[in-house]
Amino acid sequence: MSGIIKNSRNTGNAPESSASTQTVAFSHYNNISAQLPLNPKTGSMVEGGVKVQAAQCLENIKAIVESIGHAMTDVVRINVYMKNIMDIDSIDEEYIGFFPGYLPTRTALAVAALPMEGALVQMDAVITNGEGSGTQEPCDLIKLVRNTEGAPVSALSTHSVAFSHYNHISAQLPVNPKTGNIVVGGAKEQATQCLKNIKAIMEGVDVPFDDIVKINIHVQNLDDVEAVNEAYTTFFPSSSIARTVGYMPARSVVAASGLPMDALVQIDATVSHGDGTPPQAVEDRHGIGIKANNTDAAPKSPLSTQSVAFSHYNNVSAQLPVDVATGALVAGGAKEQAEQCLKSIKAIVESISHEMDDIVKINIQLKDVADLNAVDEIYSTFFKGDMPARTVIGVADIPMSASVQIDAILSNGEGTPPKL
Repeated sequence: MSGIIKNSRNTGNAPESSASTQTVAFSHYNNISAQLPLNPKTGSMVEGGVKVQAAQCLENIKAIVESIGHAMTDVVRINVYMKNIMDIDSIDEEYIGFFPGYLPTRTALAVAALPMEGALVQMDAVITNGEGSGTQEPCDLIKLVRNTEGAPVSALSTHSVAFSHYNHISAQLPVNPKTGNIVVGGAKEQATQCLKNIKAIMEGVDVPFDDIVKINIHVQNLDDVEAVNEAYTTFFPSSSIARTVGYMPARSVVAASGLPMDALVQIDATVSHGDGTPPQAVEDRHGIGIKANNTDAAPKSPLSTQSVAFSHYNNVSAQLPVDVATGALVAGGAKEQAEQCLKSIKAIVESISHEMDDIVKINIQLKDVADLNAVDEIYSTFFKGDMPARTVIGVADIPMSASVQIDAILSNGEGTPPKL
């Protein structure tokens, strides 16, 4: 085990929660919990419309970022969850003011509900953490911000932002980069275009497609997932080596209530970036490898790997409340289903010699956000120390008609074999 420790921190300048920590740092990244439009002094929703609420979400993120000695220019990814996709232009009027000289990668989607009555928007973030955490020595890493002509360019996000051993790719819509229009066809054709755009971005930074460690797929209709998968399996596995071992990235599928440009599909990705970022030495990539792992103690899928580790992080696929012995949903309500999701995550985590307190970020999707209190009753029992950063959204549907779905990001302190 290296000398890196997980560093969980809160500030009184942003809303606090007993169910999550505002920011959880490990190695060269820092994970920030979803921020609602709450005034941190009163704990109440700010008055006004979606623009005011968007500004408050960003002010809360800014307060957290600055409380640990960073700035908004250190943000590498923002996720924007809104109640109404038609609000995106109003949100963006506020959003752009927080990033005047630099645009992080971004994913934006409409969701069925947010965790507090009256909330119209919620945002979470990932930031660079160049000083490492705890006992790790400062590093001379830099952030690489890049666009390519091979994919649609946005005035609100950058195609890819790399830092240390990871590269973050903005959500790609099914837009033809030459015309700027949504491609003709249904979900299969749209998914193909999304993945073509991601591939073009990766080729633009000289990274092979099989270096993707996590994929997030947003669809407006879960009935389209089968068509999406027809396209998806033509891209993965990509290389001959990946085909030999049957490598698939970790994956989450989320039902969106709306997507920009009224697209049917949207896809974002996290990519291993083994060459580090200059001035990190190119030879630093040697000895670091993607380590994909499945365990019989949790449900398996031919379309994803349960956990995919690279360098100091491990990405865990979305877990449904499925009994591994029967392949069926567990009996009971949201509490029982959340418990099964977390048991599966725990089984995956323990199969790679980690524990639940190594989790730095949890994402929870609920069919009914009113179930959150019931979920939290069981949620807290899975953690002994500081709570992970967390994002909760309400969705119109979940695969298998489940009530809850959960994915996670895990600190991976030993790196990945062979050790550095």
